[in-house]
Amino acid sequence: MKLVLGVIFVAIFGNSRGEPLSNYTFPDDFKFGVATASYQVEGAWNLNGKGENVWDRYTHTHPEKIVDGSTGDIACDSYHKYKEDVALCKELGVDFYRFSISWSRLLPTGFISKVNRDGSDYYSKLIDELLSKGIEPMVTMFHWDLPQPLQDLGGWANPKLQDYFYDYARLLLQLYGDRVKYWITFNEPKNVCRFAYGGPLLAPAVDSKAVGIYECAHTILKSHGQVYKMYDEEFRRSPEGKMGISLDMMFWMVPATDSELDKEAAERSLQFNFGWFANPIFGSGDYPEVMKKFVGRRSSFEGFKQSRLPTFSKEELDEIKGSADFLGLNMYSAIEASHVEFENSTDEISMDVDIQASYKFQPEWETAASWWLKVVPWAFKDTLTWVKRTYENPTIIITENGISDKGGNEDYNRVKFYELYLNAMLEAMNEEDVNVIGYTAWSLIDNFEWSDGYTNRFGLYSVDFESPERTRSPKLSAKSYKEIIARRRLPEETVQIPITQRLSARLSLDEVVPSSSTALTHSIQLTLILILTALLHSIH
Repeated sequence: MKLVLGVIFVAIFGNSRGEPLSNYTFPDDFKFGVATASYQVEGAWNLNGKGENVWDRYTHTHPEKIVDGSTGDIACDSYHKYKEDVALCKELGVDFYRFSISWSRLLPTGFISKVNRDGSDYYSKLIDELLSKGIEPMVTMFHWDLPQPLQDLGGWANPKLQDYFYDYARLLLQLYGDRVKYWITFNEPKNVCRFAYGGPLLAPAVDSKAVGIYECAHTILKSHGQVYKMYDEEFRRSPEGKMGISLDMMFWMVPATDSELDKEAAERSLQFNFGWFANPIFGSGDYPEVMKKFVGRRSSFEGFKQSRLPTFSKEELDEIKGSADFLGLNMYSAIEASHVEFENSTDEISMDVDIQASYKFQPEWETAASWWLKVVPWAFKDTLTWVKRTYENPTIIITENGISDKGGNEDYNRVKFYELYLNAMLEAMNEEDVNVIGYTAWSLIDNFEWSDGYTNRFGLYSVDFESPERTRSPKLSAKSYKEIIARRRLPEETVQIPITQRLSARLSLDEVVPSSSTALTHSIQLTLILILTALLHSIH
């Protein structure tokens, strides 16, 4: 009976398009890594000269905004346990470790006038520890934790932030540029601008969804271009030195129907969310034309004398265009987009109205612990293919990809998730010639997941947040990822999930938007599921 069940299980489970997992291997020079971010793991929020950042202020003054009322005051205590984190990276066999620097730990006031020696020493020791273990540091300059004194001046909606970020970035390059080859200026600036300056989801939760979100993006893009130019002209020590930016495809956009309007809504949504930052850097050098058209039209209707979407000078456009050696891509989920007609009302002024689209999830798409994260590996391949075709095949490093659960070390679904998403990525590389050179699992360890606090876990290693020692322990996914890295290929067959979890896992991880060409395959799979269900009942 067990043999029969095993055969049926292997037949049911497939890759991102419902086929058996390919035996693709990774190129010899392909790089694997893991990632964390400063506020999410470091702790030591007020120790040894560190200043206050927006997440310190937000979690302390608005605990009701965090699902479990928690803070990152201690988090994973990586400030004290960085050597242990590096040891975990070494155990996995990764090529690089992506981490971010806390601006407030290095410059407590946010300004260059006061440098915290303890902060500069901490990151220097972390970098040296990584290099001593043969692991490349990949450093993110800004991962959402803006110094509070700079937020008090208006944060990223204030164009003066460009100067302050330039000073901060120069200091980083002066301190660590001789040892760090891979730099990322900003992590997911779209989420910073849309959800930190356009609503209550992320700190500092400024409600300026009509104007502030666009000003935020404008400042960040100019800051990125200016810092890249500085790096290229003054600090690039060898051809191996690289600087990029990490942009997120939080949702791959799927047209809700086959209508032209819905197809246009899906493409428009991609441009408003991804092209907003990608097009100025990797595309034409300016905001997407559809953004300029739709925001301009709404602004005029709303009575503004000029578009709420700012404009760049020619010098700024020249500085921003091409200002990246690679595109960092954070990929997670998918959603359906539908066209919405022009709203003849000014009751709400926001990007949501500007886009003229509505969104919903397919009920068949299984949800991870995070409400927004749907398990849709086929969307990974579609995303990569779209990026290649839209931006002339840029060099891509996947800088985040992972799945959340509620904890526990027997994380079979995470093992499965990584197998299927890596397979989808390899399909894009081998079938569509997408230029992906590296992959980063999010995340190395369970950590503070922003507004979700500690309720959702993404780590390859669990952290006991009830223990003062913040004890780490490997999950099944850590062992699986380690094996993939060592063998440089995916398993020959899918992971054998325990029989009590198989039905729910199949619904989570199988193809959920079949094309007409795969309808017969899915009909057969449905029949096999019914047979498996009957067999399971017979066992009981």
